[in-house]
Amino acid sequence: MSNVPQVKVPATYLRGGTSKGVFFRLEDLPASAQVPGKARDKLFQRVIGSPDPYAAHIDGMGGATSSTSKCVILSKSTKPDHDVDYLYGQISIDKDFVDWSGNCGNLSTGAGAFAIHAGYVDKSRIPDNGVCTVRIWQANISKTIIAHVPITHGQVQETGDFELDGVTFPAAEIVLEFLDPSDEGEDGGSLFPTGNLVDQLEVPEVGTFPATMITAGIPTVFVNAEDIGYTGTELREAINTDAKALARLEKIRVAGALRMGLIKTPEEALTRQHTPKIAFVSKPKDYKSASGKQINAADVDLLVRALSMGKLHHAMMGTAAVAIGTAAAIPGTLVNLAAGGGERTAVTFGHPSGTLRVGAEAKLENGEWKVTKAIMSRSARILMEGWVRVPGDAF
Repeated sequence: MSNVPQVKVPATYLRGGTSKGVFFRLEDLPASAQVPGKARDKLFQRVIGSPDPYAAHIDGMGGATSSTSKCVILSKSTKPDHDVDYLYGQISIDKDFVDWSGNCGNLSTGAGAFAIHAGYVDKSRIPDNGVCTVRIWQANISKTIIAHVPITHGQVQETGDFELDGVTFPAAEIVLEFLDPSDEGEDGGSLFPTGNLVDQLEVPEVGTFPATMITAGIPTVFVNAEDIGYTGTELREAINTDAKALARLEKIRVAGALRMGLIKTPEEALTRQHTPKIAFVSKPKDYKSASGKQINAADVDLLVRALSMGKLHHAMMGTAAVAIGTAAAIPGTLVNLAAGGGERTAVTFGHPSGTLRVGAEAKLENGEWKVTKAIMSRSARILMEGWVRVPGDAF
């Protein structure tokens, strides 16, 4: 019988936006996990409690949802004019892999706050009271994120009156700027990998319908809700309890991934669940959010529902919000058309937990659309800090 003692690893459990994850400083990780590879993946899986055939994460820190099965590594930045390098791992709940293919926009908020907590930001740049600008290098996708973190008495301010739909309690507002969010490094720099604002996407066993495929924030496949049998007002239970619906949506995602050049064969999608995202849009409608809050059509520009790791997200992924804001700013995309068309610098969209506003700056250069930045507000709060413990033979 195995009787290997547990090891203690310094860690911080932190909520960022509508997600939460276990944050580590690179130098605090066991030596074998300080470099990419099997040891790191196995350590993070054991921390979260994956792979778990019960899909419950009873024996780990995960929450058995895509929003709560995450680990983050921060380190002093190796890039000029940046404070911190931020690396994100999406831990599969019931399968044996960690997906490093994209960013988490929600936890980007936590990365900004944690960079200050962890001592990665020079003290001379932290005001006694005011806002600290944290320059983040997002190592998964090689992009810059600027976090504007409120400071009170020289410390990160975590409490406040900023309300974020999908988060129960108010907190302090952190403004995020995603600079040059297009090009995930895999499509040669094109915001639209297919070269089109809208394509006819052929999905085996499902059908053919319009799709906007974009790489801004995170690669995302947008389709019209009505084209796939939805209204756009659906909540999680309507889709996540329907195995056939989830399988059909996964087929759409796989077809989009192939068309975008993110994978070469459908089988590759099994090891790339984090990207691309699949989302469906519709024109504004009245509906009740997951909390029972009434969302009126007059208060939003469009409705969006998005899936993460094979399930409908309870609110909206931060990176997908960047994709939404960017696509909305470009006339002719499905997102823009759902919002009423025309030129836009910001939209407020309805999601299962409420509404979110996101802005983007896009311009047409030499026949190609470019996006300079996307902006949105989130919040972050430390939930617990100390050590996580894992069996010594787990990684």
